[in-house]
Amino acid sequence: MKRLFIYYSLSGSGDAVAEKMKLLGADVRKVAPKKEISGPFLIKMLRGGFNAARKAAPELKDFDPSVEGYDEVIIGSPIWNSRIAPPVNTVLKKLSGSEVKKSFILWSGGGTAPKAVERIGAEYPGADIIILNNPSAYPAELEKISLEKNYA
Repeated sequence: MKRLFIYYSLSGSGDAVAEKMKLLGADVRKVAPKKEISGPFLIKMLRGGFNAARKAAPELKDFDPSVEGYDEVIIGSPIWNSRIAPPVNTVLKKLSGSEVKKSFILWSGGGTAPKAVERIGAEYPGADIIILNNPSAYPAELEKISLEKNYA
């Protein structure tokens, strides 16, 4: 099965997940907004959470939305304000016409993010969703990702 991991990372947790995905054989694409959130980290988190609540979908830098040839696309996102990060909203909009299987790996510094899981589950019924607790600070969280669980 050929898998693609598309993710956004502000604090480095997504990059840690991406390294694990590469080790498991997935192709990896990191996305970034054309206009980054500015300010100190706390301000970035507040602005990001506000934009996540609005379901903002910013324009991305050099994003290739092609998923042809992949059996599964795993979407990676931090959880902000119980929602996925705005750049990932853009990814999902660009992939909306694709029939490829979508799964999610999400990370949060605040626990298991049940509201985020509920929202994503409602929008993508049957999608595999895994939540990691701050994997850049707790690398053992990465062990939750395995091929046996249908994650890349």
